[in-house]
Amino acid sequence: MMFEGEAEAWLGIDLGTQSVRALLVTADGTALGGGTAPLTGRRDGVRHEQDPGEWWKAVCTASRAAMSQRSARVRLGGLAVCGTSGTVLLTDAQGRPLTPALMYDDGRAVEEAARVGMQTSWALPKALWLLDAYGPGRVTHQPDVITAQLTGGGPVPTDSSHALKTGYDAEHEVWPPQLAYLGEVLPVVVRPGSRLGEVCGAAAEATGIPAGTPVIAGMTDGCAAQIASGALRSGAWNSVLGTTLVLKGASASPVRDDAGVVYNHRAPDGSWLPGGASSVGAGALPTGVDPAKMDDRAAAYEPSGALTYPLASPGERFPFLAPDATAFTLGTPVSAADSWAAVLQGVAFTERLCLDYLHYLGAPIDGPLTFTGGAARSAYWNQLRTDILGRLARVPEQIEPALGMAVLAAYAAYGTGTEAGTGTGARTLPEVADRMVRIRTLLHPRASHTARFTEPYARLVDELETRGWLPTPLATHTRTRLNQDTIDS
Repeated sequence: MMFEGEAEAWLGIDLGTQSVRALLVTADGTALGGGTAPLTGRRDGVRHEQDPGEWWKAVCTASRAAMSQRSARVRLGGLAVCGTSGTVLLTDAQGRPLTPALMYDDGRAVEEAARVGMQTSWALPKALWLLDAYGPGRVTHQPDVITAQLTGGGPVPTDSSHALKTGYDAEHEVWPPQLAYLGEVLPVVVRPGSRLGEVCGAAAEATGIPAGTPVIAGMTDGCAAQIASGALRSGAWNSVLGTTLVLKGASASPVRDDAGVVYNHRAPDGSWLPGGASSVGAGALPTGVDPAKMDDRAAAYEPSGALTYPLASPGERFPFLAPDATAFTLGTPVSAADSWAAVLQGVAFTERLCLDYLHYLGAPIDGPLTFTGGAARSAYWNQLRTDILGRLARVPEQIEPALGMAVLAAYAAYGTGTEAGTGTGARTLPEVADRMVRIRTLLHPRASHTARFTEPYARLVDELETRGWLPTPLATHTRTRLNQDTIDS
């Protein structure tokens, strides 16, 4: 119940690789408070683990910091939690961790991945590896550990977004028959936005979150970032550029891809969030330099004298599947700035190729494009990407997955009943996001700059095809689009 003079806010919690972030946001997108806490992991070759116990400690620290900034007249309407896609562990019947968490990029489940026909980064191969290595347990996704602690009721259902890479059939909303042999090892699954329970007294004392606060089923961090971008109407896309590049969009129906490069999350309202994850990104940039200074110097090299395919790690997943792909540079950069420019441009060329692939599959791509991720802090790179893509782009004020979870928590209230304090009816997720996501910058492509990059983009497509990584039908489709764009301009 709301009282006169009260405001309502929602808490988003993001379980990242290096930290936990909590963000308290009002219905109009005002950030009232935030908190962070570091996480550590263990990396050794293809091994990447975290201690699930660290997650809860970090959530307590980050949440207390965020909630400490809340006025007494602000009521917390709910919270949701996102985690890294593909991170999985085993728990006991009470939801207590039995194993370390195998992180999203742990690469040990090679044999299991081949057996089930999935990438090693997906959760099902890693879950099978854990069951073989540690024995019986319940397959559990990263946020489930936290929601179980928050509600105090043992195991909680997982959301279909995190379950997708464990083999869940999001279209029919069931575990597929081929996984029936796993039985109760697999969790109960609900749609994102479903109510999982309420914050219990012990969790309230540990986190500063009021007891009784609704706990809402979240989504993966990529989907959370998409919600935070507002790219939720059919044809809209969010390009998340950090260490690697992820594109996620909205569609009324699933985007079919026989190659398995593009996968589809189910949105809370039953529509679809197709997307793909590339291995190119800012992780290919050299370290130990000032990025802002290098951006300034890179502006003199448009286009660069070198052509770079900037994989941050070996193997490519999107816009084509090539496990043996490696980074390469054609030509010799004349300076460190030229080399920097080649990486920035190479990422943008791959981003354009991703959009060409989506068009090739028949996905709607005619809506707005939003830039998020750590690299969206670079004004120069944002404009460069806009020029190379040749389309309008926008950058939100907040670019954090935690905001997306706050929006989802608000949707759980607004989307299922009367909006608190206004008397208006239920709102769709895009409508709630429109109110809470603030756009900071609109970027317009400069036609003269776009034309500069036509030839190097075509050369990259040719080279990728020649190396046998880019399928010829896609290369042909890309060249056709490029030729049409050249004629139209």
